[in-house]
Amino acid sequence: MTVEEHSDRFKIAAVQASPVFLDRDATIDKACALIAEVAANGARLALFPEAFVPAYPDWVWAVPPSDGGTLGALYDRLLANSVSVSGPETERLCLAAREAGIHVAIGINERNDEASGTSLYNTLLYIGSDGRVLGKHRKLMPTGGERMIWAQGDGSTLDVYDTPLGKVGGLICWENYMPLARYAMYAWGAEIYLAPTWDRSEAWLNSLRHIAREGHVYVVGCCMGLRKSDLPDDLLPFYKDAGEWINVGNSVVVDPNGRFIAG
Repeated sequence: MTVEEHSDRFKIAAVQASPVFLDRDATIDKACALIAEVAANGARLALFPEAFVPAYPDWVWAVPPSDGGTLGALYDRLLANSVSVSGPETERLCLAAREAGIHVAIGINERNDEASGTSLYNTLLYIGSDGRVLGKHRKLMPTGGERMIWAQGDGSTLDVYDTPLGKVGGLICWENYMPLARYAMYAWGAEIYLAPTWDRSEAWLNSLRHIAREGHVYVVGCCMGLRKSDLPDDLLPFYKDAGEWINVGNSVVVDPNGRFIAG
């Protein structure tokens, strides 16, 4: 997508990619390669999907809640492959952003290292083109079955960030349906509004168009494309009725008039 504002033009990449499912280090390898690739193609900002590292835990919608053994084992794997914002995995992402000279926002499963180290948050991590962590936002309210995985965030992590491209901020998936959270983004002057998600529905796409017009902002909706073949073998029995695609993505960029300009 190319944004034109005050005669300046720049490209934004909505990285509709799949993770290496439940493998943090391999997923970060892939993310770093994609950061380099989109920068080489002229992008100055890259947005990755919700919970990209090491995976969106879609199994909460597929594994029966009564199957505590499977759910517990999957949580253990997710926790073992989660991200510490102060850890080496984040340093690798920062190095990739700095070497590519690109701003990056990426969804991660974040371990709460400030406390028990065993709770997880659905976090959007912001990295500047100089390789510094600009900040992070923890999803305010996990949706439905997600609450078996993620702890609840709070408003202290809502923010927008000044960049040479403009003020950048955003909300994660269905917290975009929270009017006061959206208002905070608008009130702080967001110009590029990021919406990483797992949703790919027509209703979601219409909501992004509404947000663009309501806030008079560019909106980038980024969702991972995930095939059944991307899942580990032990999860496949829970998806026996699924087709090739678990998620088709439907990533988009919307201009301030609510028009799709990419995706």
